[in-house]
Amino acid sequence: MALIVQKFGGTSVGSIERIEAVADIIIKTQQQGHQVVAVVSAMSGETNRLISLAHEIDSRPSSRELDVLVTTGEQVTASLLAMAIIRRGHPAISLLSDQIGIQTDNMFGKARIESICTDRLNQEMEHNRIVIVAGFQGRDREGNITTLGRGGTDTTAVELAGALKAAECQIFTDVDGVYTTDPRIEPNACRLEQITFDEMLEMASLGAKVLHLRSVEAAGHYRLPLRVLSSFCQSKGTLITYEEPDMNKAPVSGVAASKDEVLITLKQLPNQPQIFASLLTVLADAGIAVDMLTQLNHQLDKIDYAFTVHSNDHHQVIELLTHQQESLGFVEFACDKEVAKVSVIGIGLKSHVEVIAQFYTAMSHENIRADLVTTSEMKISALLPKKYLELAVRALHSAFLLESIE
Repeated sequence: MALIVQKFGGTSVGSIERIEAVADIIIKTQQQGHQVVAVVSAMSGETNRLISLAHEIDSRPSSRELDVLVTTGEQVTASLLAMAIIRRGHPAISLLSDQIGIQTDNMFGKARIESICTDRLNQEMEHNRIVIVAGFQGRDREGNITTLGRGGTDTTAVELAGALKAAECQIFTDVDGVYTTDPRIEPNACRLEQITFDEMLEMASLGAKVLHLRSVEAAGHYRLPLRVLSSFCQSKGTLITYEEPDMNKAPVSGVAASKDEVLITLKQLPNQPQIFASLLTVLADAGIAVDMLTQLNHQLDKIDYAFTVHSNDHHQVIELLTHQQESLGFVEFACDKEVAKVSVIGIGLKSHVEVIAQFYTAMSHENIRADLVTTSEMKISALLPKKYLELAVRALHSAFLLESIE
């Protein structure tokens, strides 16, 4: 008997009909001889509805109270799913994070899991109960409710699977696996039967929505078999593998896109490395990740910097820069929200020196200008005007992946 942790996202549990279908999937897995722990998101649209209610009260609601509010969505789903399974004659129980013992830090809205106590889970499974866990949430050391950020139910599932030493963690969503790019943008996108952990980590970090970045990081920590499946149709999905990659494969495995970017430009910062370093420290202490970063207009005593942050952190960055402007000594800063990021990812990039030329050629054929470009052994990313993002995705997918798919 293997232990399987299954995660079901918002679209998978978006209605009573969908919850009933998920109950059947879970029971079928149990009837195959497995123990099952299921982790659920709020019903599709529920978290956005709750956030909208909060903004009707306050345009900048308390982050602590917002976490208290939005976690109710997962509680509703977990209870309804447990009811559906019980009605089918199978013992089940829904549990919240404090009932399990999921402890996080106190970074409201984007908390990180610090530890999980598995005693209650093991006790319920010993009684042959199917456990339904409310995802996306935890408790800090003071007992405050915290959330793991949008998409955090993936992370809950993977962390639970790792703590329980599960045989596999299955992420059920509205697509039947990981695709070469977003099929809603490029109809010729193809499902990958498997992808290396390193490639999946890059794709998640660069905007691919199929898996939450922290969930992929956690899977790598535990070397946990991770599979992406659809709750709407039967397929083998995509397996994230830890095997040595085939270096003869095509250099590019996928194209990722992200609209959740804001470009921050700092103008005439004193040309002293420790000053910019202190700003990065302030952002890090606030839990804000800086992505693409470059120097602009380097003068003798002044320097301009440009970097990107996630759109969710935009307002907080403005507050921090306004507060720090006098102490850091820069003249002004600007924010551009009409930007997006497109990236090509692949293990083979490091051994194919011609890829960056192909990247620029594909972009130039569509007259797309890149504002910032960063490269590494496994990815090339370009920041560009948001209105050109979908065109860039299709151009790059055609240049690198269409031939290998055919």
